[in-house]
Amino acid sequence: PGLQAGTSWLHRDLVFLTTVVAMLLLCTSAAAPRFPPDCSHLRKNSPSGVYVIQPARSPPRVVWCDMDTEGKGWTVVQRNSHDTELNWKQSWTTYKYGFGNVHSDYWLGTEYLHLLTQQGTYKVRFVVRDKTNVTHFAEYDIFRVESEASGYPLRLGRHSGDGDDYLTLYHPKKGGIHDNMKFSTVDKDQDQYSGNCAKSYGGWWYHRCQNILLNAKNYIVWPGFCDNGDCAASLILVKPTDVC
Repeated sequence: PGLQAGTSWLHRDLVFLTTVVAMLLLCTSAAAPRFPPDCSHLRKNSPSGVYVIQPARSPPRVVWCDMDTEGKGWTVVQRNSHDTELNWKQSWTTYKYGFGNVHSDYWLGTEYLHLLTQQGTYKVRFVVRDKTNVTHFAEYDIFRVESEASGYPLRLGRHSGDGDDYLTLYHPKKGGIHDNMKFSTVDKDQDQYSGNCAKSYGGWWYHRCQNILLNAKNYIVWPGFCDNGDCAASLILVKPTDVC
């Protein structure tokens, strides 16, 4: 009888303990923060600044959300300044997971660009500020970065903005084209040039080598606005679009 009573008490204790653990896990899960998949999910009156987002199948990421540019809700995936302290000649792995400081110059991470743009249809705005502090941009109504297995190639849609289209149109006297090009870094050459473009500048979607280049130290180039690489700063902004 004593053994049976002890077994009965043990059984009740185990049931009670299991119930308590289940409740704690449920409470912990319910209390866990749910981060937005990108900056477009912030309230429209939110200020520009640092936020945490979590694209599908991605860990949480700290980013700068631009709530001032036309349309609001832009996720900043790249920021660079001409005299940056960043070294853009980074390895494939460093580019994959991102580097820099979201308060100043940074790269979100090629893998996170891929995960972010797999969630739906996104558009992109490439922005530069020239040496006279005039801002220019090129917007594409589709923006997508494919998987690492395919080389993180760039996919762009229709162009709008001031200046000519130097990303999806072929310019043989410059660097060729950027659309559909794979990403190249100092240790992973995927361009179509005899050398490695990234060794001279930094990671980018090169052809032979570039028309436009935003990922470089002391060299931000945009034909017609800063042909000599003397743009003061650059930004790459993304957000969902209605294009199917």
